[in-house]
Amino acid sequence: MGFFDQVAGGLLKSVLSGEGAQKGLAESVINLLKSSESGGLTGLADKFNESGLGDILSSWVSQGENLPISPEQISDVLGTDQVQQIAEKLGISSEEASNGLAEMLPQIVDRLTPGGSLPTGDLLGQGLRLISDKLFGK
Repeated sequence: MGFFDQVAGGLLKSVLSGEGAQKGLAESVINLLKSSESGGLTGLADKFNESGLGDILSSWVSQGENLPISPEQISDVLGTDQVQQIAEKLGISSEEASNGLAEMLPQIVDRLTPGGSLPTGDLLGQGLRLISDKLFGK
């Protein structure tokens, strides 16, 4: 089993063991990480650094323990408009969306970076496509 198969399998177990909105949140996070508009994972890292929360994202990438992130910090980094858009798409409140993203984002980033560094270029894209295909059949 390849690296991204293992990542996708772990995420699939996590998503399927959760509630209905978790699958939508996982898909939203993966779309965020794939989006060229947001800069993908590197763009997200930049947003965390600009918000003074680079150490939190670095902990998810590194091989040590993941630091937690609060729903308020998620809203600060992503912006309340983006959190609201995700909430509306999933039919949940902004509070539920930011809570779910605060749980889901560290897990996904952690699993995408088992080597302790951000994947770049096509490797990241291939991994995200594989994960998305396995989780959502797209």
